[in-house]
Amino acid sequence: MRKSWLFVATLLLTGVIAGCGTDEKTANQDKEGTVNASAGVKKIVVGTGTNFPKICFIDENGKLTGFDVELVREIDKRLPQYEFELQTQEFANLLLSLETKKIDFVAHEMEKNPEREKKYLFNKEPYAHWRNKIIVAKDNNSIQSLDDLKGKKVLTGATSAEAQILENYNKANNNAINIVYQSGAAKDAVNQITNGRVEATIGADFSLPLIDPQGKLKITGDDLSEADILFVFRKDDPESQKLADDIDGAIKQLKSDGTLGELSKQWLGSDFTADKK
Repeated sequence: MRKSWLFVATLLLTGVIAGCGTDEKTANQDKEGTVNASAGVKKIVVGTGTNFPKICFIDENGKLTGFDVELVREIDKRLPQYEFELQTQEFANLLLSLETKKIDFVAHEMEKNPEREKKYLFNKEPYAHWRNKIIVAKDNNSIQSLDDLKGKKVLTGATSAEAQILENYNKANNNAINIVYQSGAAKDAVNQITNGRVEATIGADFSLPLIDPQGKLKITGDDLSEADILFVFRKDDPESQKLADDIDGAIKQLKSDGTLGELSKQWLGSDFTADKK
């Protein structure tokens, strides 16, 4: 009789433990439905910034948000095998942090170009597409091309795709442009140009109204480049490749159900998610 009671008690205890396991998994889900690492899900550290208005920034309530940030959160919802943790850094440090494995991928409107492809892995499914232009003060009518920037100071962010455009030009033109590497927020470009400390900057077609809501600057000249915007991962790393492939699957879902386009309209003012035509 004692053994029978022990057997029944064991069954009951097993049922309670099983029930607790289900409840624990539910409890380990955050508000967006992502299971935490404690439930056996792989933690992924995502590097982003705080100084790009509408892309990755701290809002008036102290919350990290923006197009890239909210996109990462949407992708996280669709990949229950991962838990994404957003980590903010200076833009110039993001790629180094990726190389040293402090973060697992970069989400900061990263343009795919030949120079970066040599060192880093990009996912295949773009989440935006942009065209780079010269940006000058609204009353400046003398600049239409890179040649017009010879002998002038031009502001850019270190390690950015725009910096690469200027650096490539300088290699072919005996360092004709005086490149000034930006250390502050993207919106600081407005002050630097309008105060005459620099003559111009280079930026994506969608970015001007984001950094210059008062309309003190303007876009000028032809497109300097156009490119897909993707996430950046470590190259020659099987786990990074698997993560990139999984993220591609989630982006395709976000495109097909309209979520990606709506995020772009919400944060960027228009749908910049279409693939290059």
